[in-house]
Amino acid sequence: MILSANQTKIYYKLTRNKYRKMKLYLILLLALIVSCNPKSDLVWEENFDGDSLNEEIWKFELGDGCPDLCGWGNNERQIYTSSNHKVENGYLIITAKKEDSLYTSTRIITKGKKEFQYGRMEVRAKLPLGEGLWPAFWMLGSNISDVGWPLCGEIDILEYVGKEPNTIFTSLHTQDSHGNTINSKKGVIEGIEEGFHTYVLDWNKEKMDFYIDDVLFYTFSPQERSPEIWPFDQPFYFIVNLAVGGNFGGPEVDDSIFPQEFVVDYIKVYQ
Repeated sequence: MILSANQTKIYYKLTRNKYRKMKLYLILLLALIVSCNPKSDLVWEENFDGDSLNEEIWKFELGDGCPDLCGWGNNERQIYTSSNHKVENGYLIITAKKEDSLYTSTRIITKGKKEFQYGRMEVRAKLPLGEGLWPAFWMLGSNISDVGWPLCGEIDILEYVGKEPNTIFTSLHTQDSHGNTINSKKGVIEGIEEGFHTYVLDWNKEKMDFYIDDVLFYTFSPQERSPEIWPFDQPFYFIVNLAVGGNFGGPEVDDSIFPQEFVVDYIKVYQ
């Protein structure tokens, strides 16, 4: 069909108006999305620059936990040292080793130095491999010295055990549910042991959302807000460690795998 000049003019006018309306609609939709999801500010980041751990931020937890918490409360088999790690090329590298009859590793915390209440906590890390390994990136309530565990609360942003390949755990431990907690998600993610991946906690007054590589993994949003169920309206500090064996990571340990490395690229906090 051939349009007359006048028909062509009317057609282009209608088409132009249609696209103008569509463009306006998209702009309004984008504005609504932005207003509902205000951008958070980066308030702290650890990029592991330099060639040593920044001890103004981090401190070591050493030994086997005895006498107060032998086996670190989980029958873990490693002894933590201040030498089973290095900072190199922008990475924190924690190395689990077997030296004679001893397993050694490193555990670092930010207690009393960097503590946060609410926000987006993000870590980018590469997992070690092998049965008996138990790397973790997690948080404990800053009042633990006053009220003890589990009333202080525990947030496990990343847990992996080598005996269950391709599987990630996120968990919350409270006075109401701890140890084999019901507030947990276990999921198989093919390829999670290959290269680096991001693990995120998005935490506010109402709920906690956990993400792996920007995909929602688990949400905790209880109706009751008692200290026994929701001890999360207070600052928490970070823990990074690589355990060997234990109630969760073991009991079996494959000695042929050592040494193994848990590599952390960065930790970021947005609020």
